[in-house]
Amino acid sequence: MSVEITYIHTVCMYHRDMIAVNVDGGGGEQMTDGEGKRNLKAERSLATRTALLGTARELFAERGYGAVGTEEIVKAAGVTRGALYHHFDGKLELFAAVYEQVESALMAEIAEAVGARASDPLDALRVGALAFLDASENDRALRQIALVDAPSVLGWERWREIGMRYALGLVQATIEEAAAAGMIEPQPSAALAHLLLGAIDEGALLIARSDDGGETRRQVATSLERVLGSLVG
Repeated sequence: MSVEITYIHTVCMYHRDMIAVNVDGGGGEQMTDGEGKRNLKAERSLATRTALLGTARELFAERGYGAVGTEEIVKAAGVTRGALYHHFDGKLELFAAVYEQVESALMAEIAEAVGARASDPLDALRVGALAFLDASENDRALRQIALVDAPSVLGWERWREIGMRYALGLVQATIEEAAAAGMIEPQPSAALAHLLLGAIDEGALLIARSDDGGETRRQVATSLERVLGSLVG
């Protein structure tokens, strides 16, 4: 179905735009000594940043932001304290970068789920939302970093801004696809996207803080499906 293809394309393009990708031109031209040294320095810098992000993500996911210190991070990453402050202003900004990385990975997972299972724009909303709820229960990094720590560590405004930056365009585009296909009544897509994301985020926060064998996740998913079903007609 063309609307599904358009939606998946939107997901992939938006996800791509959210990630900083380092690309080697590969034009086959011979580099000067100076260019080679600069490239080597850039590669080492990227490796250091990658090590810091990966190590911090594991530690934050396992024990939470407050229980992890910068000395532990740099030691586990095999870098110097100065290297951390070269790439980030401090622990808080490192955490913010990790949170962005978690959000980016989540969008990729949702795009994959939608591409594999959704049959139309409304179904894409349902599949994407349920994939998020599943991750909120089962993905340790998403649960601890994005849903437990980030709202308090970064503050609600910054936490919300980062999350909305990744998700709002996707949800709004899907709503517009559904309206264009005649599946829902034409309506202000931005307002509806904010309302739906607010409900989905609240459900995810509830799930992340629950410990009841998945009962909260089942209740939230049932309620959310009813909300999405009410958009039809």
